[in-house]
Amino acid sequence: MEPDQRPHVVIIGAGFAGLEAAKILGLSDDVRVTVVDRRNHHLFQPLLYQVATAALDPSDIAAPIRMVLRHHRNTEVMLAEVAWIDRGTRTIEFNEGASLGYDHLIVAAGAQDTYFGHPEWERHAPGLKSVEDALEIRRRLLFAFEEAEREEDPVRRRAWLTFVIIGGGPTGVELAGSLSEIAHRVLPRDFRRINTRDARIILIEGQDRLLPAYPAHLSEDARRTLEQLQIDVRLGLRVSSIDVDGVILGDERIQARTVLWGAGVTSSPLGKCLGVPVDRTGRVAVKPDLTLEEDARVSVVGDLAAVSQDGKPVPGIAPAAMQMGRKAARNVLRRIHGEPVRPFRYVDKGIFAVIGRGSAVGTLFGRWDLSGFPAWFVWVTVHLMYVVGFRSRIAVLFSWLYSYLTWRRIARLITFTPWLRQREQEPATDSVRALPSGVRTAASVAQVPVAAAAER
Repeated sequence: MEPDQRPHVVIIGAGFAGLEAAKILGLSDDVRVTVVDRRNHHLFQPLLYQVATAALDPSDIAAPIRMVLRHHRNTEVMLAEVAWIDRGTRTIEFNEGASLGYDHLIVAAGAQDTYFGHPEWERHAPGLKSVEDALEIRRRLLFAFEEAEREEDPVRRRAWLTFVIIGGGPTGVELAGSLSEIAHRVLPRDFRRINTRDARIILIEGQDRLLPAYPAHLSEDARRTLEQLQIDVRLGLRVSSIDVDGVILGDERIQARTVLWGAGVTSSPLGKCLGVPVDRTGRVAVKPDLTLEEDARVSVVGDLAAVSQDGKPVPGIAPAAMQMGRKAARNVLRRIHGEPVRPFRYVDKGIFAVIGRGSAVGTLFGRWDLSGFPAWFVWVTVHLMYVVGFRSRIAVLFSWLYSYLTWRRIARLITFTPWLRQREQEPATDSVRALPSGVRTAASVAQVPVAAAAER
């Protein structure tokens, strides 16, 4: 078989920007495409908080990349993590040592959480960027109520029932509202020794208002709604320390066994591999056609690209990333065909944040400000349209209807517990270990490693 002489386009990342670029390029017989991602699935991140709060299962908002692109015969998918980009030789290098050449490169590596110089905080306050993050947050939230149920000491019980969310952007606001629903409406009848309505939910924002990217009056609407949900909103304050027992906020120490992070993101470190200037968050400066100033064969899109329009930065949200991915792919084809490329122009379709059941705030097409039920209805409609896969849309719709009508969460599973993890890491013995919640028999203990193995 003769080698394929068509130009090779490599896309790094199958998020919103990368997947849209792959779909456009997959329709052309003039190129061959390779999509590289360190995970095998595309994730609908705007609904990730609902996995974290037991409203949805991971499979409802994630789809295998190979399945999404299965009809594009010119496209290959590679499960690998990129370690370096060499523009001089037009190759990308993987962590395991292999490399891949390209003729045109689209870098859509996205963003990750930043802890502002305190990486040690991550173990105590997980962020929300992946399915793994969502499942860990779900475990911590549900496990906190279980520990409070077993705790005899009122001070320690109060710490288990205190939840601190750092960051008043969309992620923090949505987590706080959903957690309030769990504590006040979903769980009360399921526990016998505690009243889950006693849970304290504290939302901390360093600026003087929530949702800084939204109009001020919508930020105020969000604050009032959260306070009606019995959430303690604290503005203009910054956390100085986080540990296993809580956080330090100014001169105050808040005893909390569950701390969640939504305070900031930084771009993928792959941006620095390109050998071009980056801003303070790691974003790469690009030309109007989304390519590098020094290299027209490399496009940077999504959260990794620093793009301004009419004097304002293009927001790092899914619609903007999707539009960038499509524009970059079309410009690659134009360049291959010898046609002039076109500049990127962002079309603002709106931004929304859900606060609670039937309540949201947002702007539609950058013109109309909405709050309350109308905003929530638009948010539901738009998100159902953009979830990848027909089955996923039906699953999400069913889950939302079920939760709305019954106040129940269908995904309240704690998939592993600290003592089970400890047993997995320790050598097996024939002795009976002391397990919590009345698990005392040798037969019961013997079954735990089997269950753990099944989960793995």
